[in-house]
Amino acid sequence: MRRVTSALNNSLVQALLVLIALVWITPLAGLLFSSLRAEDANASSGWWTALTDPAQLSFDNYSALLADSGITQAFWNTVLISVPATFLVVAVSALAGYAFAWLEFPGRDAIFLLVVALLVVPVQIGLLPVAKLFGTLGLFGTIPGVVLFHVAYGLPFAVFLLRNYFAEIPKEMLEAARIDGGGEGRIFTRLVLPLGKPAIASLAIFQFLWVWNDMLVALLFANTSSQPLTVALQSEMRQFGSNIGILAPGAFLSLVVPVLVFFAFQRHFVQGVMAGSVK
Repeated sequence: MRRVTSALNNSLVQALLVLIALVWITPLAGLLFSSLRAEDANASSGWWTALTDPAQLSFDNYSALLADSGITQAFWNTVLISVPATFLVVAVSALAGYAFAWLEFPGRDAIFLLVVALLVVPVQIGLLPVAKLFGTLGLFGTIPGVVLFHVAYGLPFAVFLLRNYFAEIPKEMLEAARIDGGGEGRIFTRLVLPLGKPAIASLAIFQFLWVWNDMLVALLFANTSSQPLTVALQSEMRQFGSNIGILAPGAFLSLVVPVLVFFAFQRHFVQGVMAGSVK
């Protein structure tokens, strides 16, 4: 009876997981099929009709999308914003996290508390003051301005995360490296960074997804020549209403890149999320 009960419980859990997966995948499948159908077909019938009539599907929408210079420029703007913002946050927070965890300097704890306090500051509070500052510096409406804003607001959480992770590294390991003649730079690059790879990968994924999918910051700080894909798609929706021939493939293109990034670093992401949960 125990085996029967265990098998039934496992079957129920698996069925529930399959149901949840179908609920999550259905909108994605609908977006994919809509992006592959002609605009008149989307207007006259639902996307699920393509399951029984695959002849509706074609890549004409993607060809038209890639031929649109505004959309392609917005896509590359998104890359030029997301990649530097992610790299800078990871690099600066890794250095700061190591310093806060293992280096002794005056005011270390007070500065770290200030960094932690910045976690409670909403993004909306800094929009107008930073916009005024960027206008004075000539950064308003530029890609570097958007990148700097994302870096500034991503650093508090990043420093907090990596500092706590680096603090779990055994002290004896660092002392042994120092006894062997290793300097702080060598210890950081040869010892701390390899050990912190799961947390760094998790941070990189979180930061990349946040920046790639952002529209609020880009809507305020970017202009027509520097706007990312999210703002470009929003502009298409505002101008043409239900222009599904551009919106569906553009939205799917915007969705595919973060999904590929997540699956590429999935193993490190899971390790980083589970890090520290078991002593």
